[in-house]
Amino acid sequence: MVFKSIRDFGKEKEEEIKEEETVISKYEVLKDIIESRRSVRSYKDKPVSKDIIEKILDSVRYAPSAGNYQPWEMIVVEDNEMRRNIVNASHNQEWMIQAPVFIVVCVNDRLAAAVYGPRGKMLYGVQAVAAAIQNILLTAESLGLGTCWVGAFSEITVARLLECPEYIRPCAIITLGYPTTKPHMPARQEMDDYLHLEKYGENILEKKVRKEKQPSYMKFR
Repeated sequence: MVFKSIRDFGKEKEEEIKEEETVISKYEVLKDIIESRRSVRSYKDKPVSKDIIEKILDSVRYAPSAGNYQPWEMIVVEDNEMRRNIVNASHNQEWMIQAPVFIVVCVNDRLAAAVYGPRGKMLYGVQAVAAAIQNILLTAESLGLGTCWVGAFSEITVARLLECPEYIRPCAIITLGYPTTKPHMPARQEMDDYLHLEKYGENILEKKVRKEKQPSYMKFR
């Protein structure tokens, strides 16, 4: 019985080590995807397969949403004329037309407000859509594609172009395609610049500001 207990203990420790290694491996993969994602504004003249698009959009349904109401709607646009019209409605951001696929991400206000009323419509729905967009961006990155989250556009015009009913509100346009080049990582804050402990102001950045009179991330690095 003693030897069996020791053997069982050894198996348990081995399983714990394997589980820890798996967790670390998953973290490293995710960390690499998060850190390598960029806003891509230059794309190859290469189509994106339906299978790839479906893989990317399948990730949406795993995004969190208040009450699990999932108030998002995705409109995939590949038609040249429609993409051109959307570019025009996006303050003529000409670089967008290079991307062979647009994903217009909308919030379904009826679903968002179904239980939570005005707060659901004004906040929870937008939060859910933002989470869904992040899933799209990271999944695309993992598959070797580039994306850009476009927020500067006429909601009314895009809604009319895509024949959205009044309760379907376009929130973002995601350009999707194979990048020609990948931008370098822009300057990023350090964690200490935005981390607060227990209450606002209890962080290292506040001490730096008081000492240096300006945030560290504003300096040239």
